[in-house]
Amino acid sequence: MGGVVVGEDGLARCSWGTTTPEYVAYHDEEWGQPVHGEIALYERITLEAFQSGLSWLTILRKREGFRDAFADFDVEKVAEFAEEDVARLLADPRIVRNRSKVVAAISNAGAVLRLRDAVDGGLDGLVWSFAPDPASRPTPRVLGEIPAITPESTALSKALKRYGFVFVGPTTAYATMQACGLVNDHLDGCHVRLSRLG
Repeated sequence: MGGVVVGEDGLARCSWGTTTPEYVAYHDEEWGQPVHGEIALYERITLEAFQSGLSWLTILRKREGFRDAFADFDVEKVAEFAEEDVARLLADPRIVRNRSKVVAAISNAGAVLRLRDAVDGGLDGLVWSFAPDPASRPTPRVLGEIPAITPESTALSKALKRYGFVFVGPTTAYATMQACGLVNDHLDGCHVRLSRLG
């Protein structure tokens, strides 16, 4: 178990990407595709932090609520959120209502703004500087061969924390790397992996 599964449409997918329509769409259209840009990367980092301890499906189903509640992840707007915004967010059933994670998202928006002057390319430049050489990693055949933490994710986590980010441990950093295409963890034989190679 945990390998590729051929769906009714004849396409081979990583087994996790076959279980619900939301997962099929996310697997085929987003996960592992290169993501660039401040807003897009801030959104992924924020959602991965909110996912900690929860099912990713929960986050996917609340994603539009998150986008609305967090001003479409506009870091300048989110960085200005005050205590009344925290209260508003904690009362919003469209998102995961966890005070620590809400406060972290606001704090991290401020960290993104500070990165603009501190690092060439800002958040995008920092995150992508930790992308490993694709040739240095074997292609996973089953889910059990995919790591939860790597040296690169540990280094990315430390770098983000150095610039003031919170809720970005090595596991969350690696999940972000997977989601944003810094690594390609689609399994051997998955149609998405094959299309990226072509």
